[in-house]
Amino acid sequence: MGRWRPPQPRSSKYITAEGYTRLNEELKYLWKIKRPEITQSVKEAAAQGDRSENAEYIYGKKQLREIDRRVRYLSKRLEDMVVVDRAPTPDKQDTVFFGAWVTLLDEDEQEKKHRIVGPDEIDAGSNYISMDSPLAQLILKKQLGDEVCLKKPDGSECYYEITAVEYIY
Repeated sequence: MGRWRPPQPRSSKYITAEGYTRLNEELKYLWKIKRPEITQSVKEAAAQGDRSENAEYIYGKKQLREIDRRVRYLSKRLEDMVVVDRAPTPDKQDTVFFGAWVTLLDEDEQEKKHRIVGPDEIDAGSNYISMDSPLAQLILKKQLGDEVCLKKPDGSECYYEITAVEYIY
């Protein structure tokens, strides 16, 4: 058995302005601050002699590989991104599009508020969901007051009503 794995499906290229800024700041931090620090520590560890048994040297090289991998990924990804930094026209404000904060009311009368963002900026703590997620795919282009049915992997269904759509930029 080889190590080959099928490629991941391509994710959407859309991102909010603050998500783009955050990823760009991460790239700058890794390239301008973190990488030079690690490079200096590897240089100092290499000066100590035998590199084959030098844990600081081995760990530093591993960190450099991880930083370089992330820098390459961010550089390529940020080149292809489409920044969405404006709300739809006033006549479309009650329709769910990318970047919208959507309030959903479930069957138990519990409200859940989610923001539809790009796959690079999802965050469960902030209630950011990817536009590629099943829930986001279901509610995109729906309007205020629409009811939707989400089919879960276990076969059960969950019904939601869209009670609010907000665009905050």
